[in-house]
Amino acid sequence: MDNRHAIGSWLSGPRAAAEEAGVDFGYRGEQLGLPESGPGSIARPGRRLGALAVDWGLCLLIAYGLITDGYGQATGNWALLIFFALGVLTVGTIGSTPGKRLFGLRVLALDTGTVNPLRALLRTALLCVALPALIWDRDGRGLHDRLARTVEVRI
Repeated sequence: MDNRHAIGSWLSGPRAAAEEAGVDFGYRGEQLGLPESGPGSIARPGRRLGALAVDWGLCLLIAYGLITDGYGQATGNWALLIFFALGVLTVGTIGSTPGKRLFGLRVLALDTGTVNPLRALLRTALLCVALPALIWDRDGRGLHDRLARTVEVRI
């Protein structure tokens, strides 16, 4: 590798430079034993963000229409509380929220397959803090998923 190539590798990032040097990272979910594509594969960020937007919009609508009867700071606070309750109840029982179901996603526990309510509580609490969800590993799992030992997959 010449110096111009090494200096210019920052444009594509360290992963691309390492792959060009011969390092094989595999696909997302390979270390977890998940397929590369199709049902059971790791959910892509676009679907995850879409599901999050649908769930947040639903929670805002519930808070706006049923609790605060108008938009303000209280609506956002109530929406966050509803989002927390929605996540704990739906992920802890059926494995997906309405937004996840709409986008064809499901949350699974790595060891048992089904998410128990305590894991759903931890995962949703960390998701409500937002920062753990913004830190991803190479498999595309957020820190909230890693700490709860869960993974979000396609149905």
